[in-house]
Amino acid sequence: MHLSRYCLVALSNQDIKVFLELAIESVLTQSERVFFFFFIQAFLLKNILFNRESSNWRQLPEEEQKTALCSTLSEILESACASLSTGFCIVTWAKGHSPDTGKLTATEPESQVQTQDKPESSKPLQEQQPTYSVAEDLSFERFHSVLHKRTILSASDLREEVLSLYHSWRGCCGVLLFLYSVILTKGIENIRNEIQDPTEPLIDPVHGHGSQSLVNLLVTGHAVSNVWDGDRECSGMKLHGIHKQASVGFLTLMESLRYCKVGTFFKSPKFPIWILGSETHLSVFFTKEMSLVGPESPSEQARRVFQSFDPEDNGFIPESLLEDVMKALDLVSEPEYVSLVKTKLDPENLGVILLGPFLLEFFPDQDSGIPDSFPIYHYNGLKQSNYKEKVEYVEGTALVLGFEDPMVRTDDTPVKRCLQTKWPYIELLWTTDRSPSLN
Repeated sequence: MHLSRYCLVALSNQDIKVFLELAIESVLTQSERVFFFFFIQAFLLKNILFNRESSNWRQLPEEEQKTALCSTLSEILESACASLSTGFCIVTWAKGHSPDTGKLTATEPESQVQTQDKPESSKPLQEQQPTYSVAEDLSFERFHSVLHKRTILSASDLREEVLSLYHSWRGCCGVLLFLYSVILTKGIENIRNEIQDPTEPLIDPVHGHGSQSLVNLLVTGHAVSNVWDGDRECSGMKLHGIHKQASVGFLTLMESLRYCKVGTFFKSPKFPIWILGSETHLSVFFTKEMSLVGPESPSEQARRVFQSFDPEDNGFIPESLLEDVMKALDLVSEPEYVSLVKTKLDPENLGVILLGPFLLEFFPDQDSGIPDSFPIYHYNGLKQSNYKEKVEYVEGTALVLGFEDPMVRTDDTPVKRCLQTKWPYIELLWTTDRSPSLN
């Protein structure tokens, strides 16, 4: 590997100051490590389930595991890259100065770590990585004094470099190194321009919970603060949302509590894998049924467009906006016809158009193409959240019923309430004695 492909520099004090403002104040806690793990898990499942021909996704040879993990990390970094002209950033341990070597103090000049003779990954693993006990005792200054930043100028070189650092990602502080890599690849100013409140940290300094901006950055490559589709105007302010269909989805229990409204780009991702959010935790729900994330049907598009004119999610719009909605959907929008539709949809002349009657008028009896039942899986990486404290994929069957009273009623659990924000009449039948936990 030729080092001419890289721009090698040490992290400056200004970089550290920015990290303090935007990310964290110390080495990641267990909560933070778990938080990041679920994003990796979701994208890893996507690559294993849908980018491989083998059906035995539960048992991969070690070499395939290595390749899948590194491909996943590269994909997230590529998604976060704001411009290919600025390249990708990789943060690693400086050669010979990992925390357990004792060769670098916080006050040592930066010039001593500005060049490298060979990639850090070529050193033996025991020399690269500090032990957990050593890492936990590191001061903030000491930790950053042994970090090194590389700028990589092409996607192919990025994938090669990420693969060469496999043991670094799996070792102590690997999650933190990857977090720094994502933030620097995205660019500090780009993050500041996208988040709604620049003073809000990406990670809560007390509990270690990632902000919605960090969730969105890792899933979509954009650090916007909201989960709806597109941008919205509120009291003269432009609030940024999700601008295109995500590769993996995001659903949250907070929507069932009416704290937010997740848009179609998150609810209907490219692959049937969803990160599920509770008040304090993340887990992963997935299936191999691709029909669940097929192209948006006309009725689904109509619902999304209608709701874009209903930012408060009231389920209706003022009748004055009906013409704009019809134009956005390429429906006949001549004034005489719009007036006739208003009379039909608002016979009592209340001045509002309800979503339900609007969909029935223009998109009646549309088959969504979703099967009545399909196998599902749920994964929660917290040992204490699993049955008998055994971390595993919980299998089950989902039944997606119509709006009429379903024949089958299952327990009202947080997982089910979270999924009902996408499938209102879903029922879940799990193979275990108890339903999986969302927390």
